[in-house]
Amino acid sequence: LTVTGVQTCALPISRMSNELLSTIDGPALRITINRPEAGNGMSDDMALELTKLLETAHERAQFVVLKAAGKDFCIGRASMGAAPATPARPEALERRDQSEVVFNCYGSFRRCALPVVGIVQGRALGFGASIAALCDITIASSEAKFQIPEMGHNIMPTMVMSALIDRVPRKHLGFLVYSTDVVSAEDAFKYGLVSKVVAPADLEKAEADIVARLTATPQPAQTGVKEYLRTAGDMHVAGAVDFARNIHAVVNSSSKMQRK
Repeated sequence: LTVTGVQTCALPISRMSNELLSTIDGPALRITINRPEAGNGMSDDMALELTKLLETAHERAQFVVLKAAGKDFCIGRASMGAAPATPARPEALERRDQSEVVFNCYGSFRRCALPVVGIVQGRALGFGASIAALCDITIASSEAKFQIPEMGHNIMPTMVMSALIDRVPRKHLGFLVYSTDVVSAEDAFKYGLVSKVVAPADLEKAEADIVARLTATPQPAQTGVKEYLRTAGDMHVAGAVDFARNIHAVVNSSSKMQRK
């Protein structure tokens, strides 16, 4: 595979199972959710592995591409809607501990030092909608569908809401949660869940285009932008401007930023 004149090769890296595939493809760490027969529902073990991959991505890659095999992106957690293993409700602290795998997975998208590109087709429901939104760039097929269905399963969905709180405006977030409506890719774009919507036939080309652009961009600039986006939004305006002033000077003085 050649991207903007750079020769690349797809090499496997360590992975837990065939349910979550990961390869190094030139400067990209490619992660593929690989349970197409189950709508790519994500188990807790898969969420743990995804967390590890994102948190260590900077050790081997320049950016991350997250996609899914088959017709759907991710229909949610594998346990969504299933009856509990035991009828007894766990105590609050135990329940909180059980939830950490998902909260940590959501956090890993923000903590990842590299830009994460999501490629979405088919359904992205609950957990799937959350990780799609958490990607720094999300390109969706115009046939993709998004939903936060938890309330329909008698689940109060602040877990999902925590993933979307800095992505989706309040009015849209409230509507998604309370209505449990399935929304189109175009509406998901308006709500802030996705960055760009393309025709299904153009999804592969859109992916190749953004990969080519990221491949041609110096890594210090990519990590600097990720750091600024992660941090500046929570700052007072004056602090955000000062942070921009300082990180601008630091990154742009790097020898890696010089044109060759």
